[in-house]
Amino acid sequence: MKSRLPRWLLLIVVGAFSVGGAAAAEDKFSAVPKSVEPFVARGEISGAVMLVAMRDRVLHLSAVGTSDVATQRPMRTDDLFWIASMTKPMAAVCVAMLADEGRLKYDDPVQQYLPEFGEQWIVAEQGAERRVLTKAERPITIRALLTHTSGMGNYTVTDPHWSLAEMTKVAAREPLRFAPGSRWGYSTAGIDALGRIVEVVSGVPFAEFMQRRLFIPLGMKNTTYWPTEAQEKRFVRNYRISPATGKLEEVKISYLYGGAVTDRARPPLGGAGLFSTAEDVARFYQMMLNGGELSGRRVLKAETVTEMTRNQIGAITARPGITWGLGFNVVVDGAMMPANATLSPGSFGHGGAHGTNSWADPTRGLIYVFMIQRAGLENADDSPMRRAYQQAVAAVLDAN
Repeated sequence: MKSRLPRWLLLIVVGAFSVGGAAAAEDKFSAVPKSVEPFVARGEISGAVMLVAMRDRVLHLSAVGTSDVATQRPMRTDDLFWIASMTKPMAAVCVAMLADEGRLKYDDPVQQYLPEFGEQWIVAEQGAERRVLTKAERPITIRALLTHTSGMGNYTVTDPHWSLAEMTKVAAREPLRFAPGSRWGYSTAGIDALGRIVEVVSGVPFAEFMQRRLFIPLGMKNTTYWPTEAQEKRFVRNYRISPATGKLEEVKISYLYGGAVTDRARPPLGGAGLFSTAEDVARFYQMMLNGGELSGRRVLKAETVTEMTRNQIGAITARPGITWGLGFNVVVDGAMMPANATLSPGSFGHGGAHGTNSWADPTRGLIYVFMIQRAGLENADDSPMRRAYQQAVAAVLDAN
């Protein structure tokens, strides 16, 4: 029987299992780290970790540069990154698990689980001295939170050790930017609220639910809200370009609220709180490409994966060439963003504030994970570093 794998994948996979094939397979991707090294040499990033995978194996994993400029510690492929908004799809999968079990529905009003969302107001007019509010005619639904069509904006954290319950009560008091379901507007606060819904419905703290139901089954051993002291030694420092010197300077992660990476009193935020490695992120996307299952452990129903990764917002405009699924970006036209140009329509994934990116391409059966820690990028999803990585990978695949 003929294999259904594309010829370029067959060449790489055969190489990986032949005598000396691991090195041969790795040589095919040698241009990938080389494509990112110039950005390290010019001092635009401290380093990077790059991964390419299929549904059942990693094809390439490499690291360049350093994880700590001050100590010059070499970047390692198992280093921990703050993955920021790449947390969102993982939080969304936890909600989907509960939907699979019939414990909630995507179109349930949020107030059914969080009563503080019972009376929402919308900003109708706002100026320096005056703000006019009108009452929302319909409630926010769980689907609206997952698709960023809730109208929710941001909120100010005044206590770094608020619980999720306390944070959602503060967020619920903020007026909406628009009527739920009428527009698209990115909202990290909305995904944070989903974490609280998981707690209420499951009766289990959100971080514990993620650990039990997602990270342990998928073998994601280095994904956490609170790195241990041992993991903290592998934590990649965050940098930006100093306006004064033009060189990299360390910058603190705003979502740590001034605390330590290891501070377990910090709330587990579904919108941007996780730390992880390239390989762990790849395992999450392998589960999605395999229809909700990995290594014999089923996390989601196959039809749920399909639902999460299709257009859920219709003709509503989101980002260039991108529509929205349930917690995932979904590519409509990759050509509208250079870094996405090599992704097939229907590819899904998410980026992070400091340049981390993760995508799955069901058409080609591929997973891309690109990890850097650079604040202040003009567009973290379309950074020149990520463009170079994606183009280098595409060149390898097209050549085979």
